[in-house]
Amino acid sequence: MQPALTFLFMLLFCVLCLLGILANGFIVLVLSREWRQRGRLPPSDMILVSLGASRFCLQGVGLVHNFYYSLHLADYFRGPAHPLFSLYWDFLNSTTFWFGTWLSVFFCMKIANLSHPTFLWLKWRFPRSVPWLLLGSLLVSSIVTMLFFWGNFAVYQGFFIGRFSGNRTNEEWSRWLEIHYFLPLKFVTLSVPCSVFLVSTALLINSLRRHTRTMRHNAHSLQDPSTEAHTRALKSLISFLVLYALSFVSLVIDAAGFFSSESDWYWPWQILIYLCTSVHPFILIHSNLRLRGVFRQLLLLVRGFWVA
Repeated sequence: MQPALTFLFMLLFCVLCLLGILANGFIVLVLSREWRQRGRLPPSDMILVSLGASRFCLQGVGLVHNFYYSLHLADYFRGPAHPLFSLYWDFLNSTTFWFGTWLSVFFCMKIANLSHPTFLWLKWRFPRSVPWLLLGSLLVSSIVTMLFFWGNFAVYQGFFIGRFSGNRTNEEWSRWLEIHYFLPLKFVTLSVPCSVFLVSTALLINSLRRHTRTMRHNAHSLQDPSTEAHTRALKSLISFLVLYALSFVSLVIDAAGFFSSESDWYWPWQILIYLCTSVHPFILIHSNLRLRGVFRQLLLLVRGFWVA
């Protein structure tokens, strides 16, 4: 790839991460201010604050890591930089996936209209369980992080090379672990929240389909407030589904180590990995009346400042 094109992708990656950091920081600040004023947070805001904070930190770590990696490629795997960066990145990435999953479940419980007893019980129980679900996500993410840290320690500190790898070189041993350890571990640990996400999305789509059919049967307008609310939520969730799926696939492939800093597709691939955490906050801001209102006030304030 030509240097000019590589620089362009690096610039796009920086802009994407900075926009994501600003958007996630905005969500956290606005909802934290309401938390301080009210003294409590509703379950939906708990999830949004947790998701925004984890994405904010994830993109900050990712931005620093990618440039450090590209500028110190020769010494990156010899020192403690890789295990330390991976420790933070794996934890934040896991929490981000889990918090995003609970957000989709919340949408499903709030909007979907199903009469199954199990669903009704979950719908009643879920808001009360949100704090414990968030804490449980942190615990699960900590365990997952330790599993990844063990693999990084085995690869980059050479602890197991002499004992288990026989005549394998350090590079061969690293490649073997990437394919036979990191890739299956990443797939399994991300598949669990992804499966929950897909189930909640499918239930919501099915509920909206039945609601629309009922409106047509009763000859009601498809523009009534209930249908419009369902449609807006569905559009938001479908966009989240596409971004979530792209993030899942890109992270699983990235775990196999196909795209190093020397690869021509390294920076485009990083853009794909961070696309969800950068774009979805703006979708959340647009779909949330309170966040959208504050965001418009902020834009008017900035516009007035520049005009003055």
